[in-house]
Amino acid sequence: MTPQPASPPPPRPDRTAEVIETVFRMESPRIIAGVARVVRDIGIAEELAQDALVAALEQWPRDGVPDNPGAWLMTTARHRAVDLVRRRENYARKLAEIGRTLPDAAAPPEEPADPDDDLLRLVFTACHPVLSTEARTALTLRLLGGLTTTEIARAFLVPEPTVAQRIVRAKRTLATKNVAFEVPHGPDREARLGSVLDVIYLIFNEGYAATAGDDWLRPSLCEDALRLARVLSGLMPKEPEVHGLTALLELQASRTAARTGPSGEPVLLKDQNRSRWNRMLIARGFTALGRAEATSGGAPGPYLLQAAIAACHAHAHTYEETDWFRIATLYGLLAARSPSPVVELNRAVAVSMAEGPAAALVLVDALADDPTLRDYHLLPSVRGDLLARLGRTPEARAEFERAASLTRNERERELLLRRAAEQP
Repeated sequence: MTPQPASPPPPRPDRTAEVIETVFRMESPRIIAGVARVVRDIGIAEELAQDALVAALEQWPRDGVPDNPGAWLMTTARHRAVDLVRRRENYARKLAEIGRTLPDAAAPPEEPADPDDDLLRLVFTACHPVLSTEARTALTLRLLGGLTTTEIARAFLVPEPTVAQRIVRAKRTLATKNVAFEVPHGPDREARLGSVLDVIYLIFNEGYAATAGDDWLRPSLCEDALRLARVLSGLMPKEPEVHGLTALLELQASRTAARTGPSGEPVLLKDQNRSRWNRMLIARGFTALGRAEATSGGAPGPYLLQAAIAACHAHAHTYEETDWFRIATLYGLLAARSPSPVVELNRAVAVSMAEGPAAALVLVDALADDPTLRDYHLLPSVRGDLLARLGRTPEARAEFERAASLTRNERERELLLRRAAEQP
């Protein structure tokens, strides 16, 4: 008798739990977005998504992982959303309002005609200007990045209860303010899109040059922001600033491996080994920049201009080959488009390379009395670099020491103190 092949063993419960966690992290933004379209409340939508997760943890180890786990989670969450709506006292009004999307109670809920529309609504709602910047950032990472409260707290070096309170208050504010779960139109859309892009940019920057703590980089935050930017560029293919931000993040992220030394110490741009720059990310950045330029019908926006600056660095094979004149010009356009003392400081750095440190020092000294830069450590850091290049080493040393006293990042403090000690 030919022996029959044994049936494959069911997945180990611990392995199934790993599968569930991975699938939920990947699918939760779309699940929450799809459910929020039904219940019109992000907080409730997140709870229903969590209910679906609990159901998966109970059933999948026993019954096996379904062929389409994401669809299973979505169907389960939307079933619960339908049940919730039907239990509400204002059942009749809600049924009329969402009638075209509410399926028959006896049949599994159908998928939305375009899940990307729901995801786009979730993006704009999580980044609504009615919320503080901190709340928008935390809520975006939670709902769209799939991060836990603990992970968000660790990334931004704030207590976990603080992050939890921000998220709870953000969801409560959206509910009490009756913020519509929608993609705005007209002038309101442009204003809201700026808020969305700013949140993603803020997340990336915190990973690219950490404000505080022992680490110079937090790559996971950069990856989260880049993933969000890529999703947004797919959802809004005709928005030049969306492609501009994506291009900027791709190009900046390409340098990550070269920005720290063996012990995690910062490596300045001029000292970086450019062979370690990620050419695939650079290529993606150039492609995104091309899309931004192709869809831009008028004057370039701030993210497109910043991406163009990053592209100048990416095109240069060595630090000396960098087109500093073009970078200085682009910073001038950026300053005119979005006036900011930080932009002016960056322009001064480019001018120092294009025209010399003396010309740049005039620009930097003009910023000395700006109240927004009073405690900004990069102002004395840039000034110290210019003074060192001019041979005014005692003054340079004092500026580097002042910059070190202002930064809250330990790695950056070590770099600045080392630069101070190098001044004779």
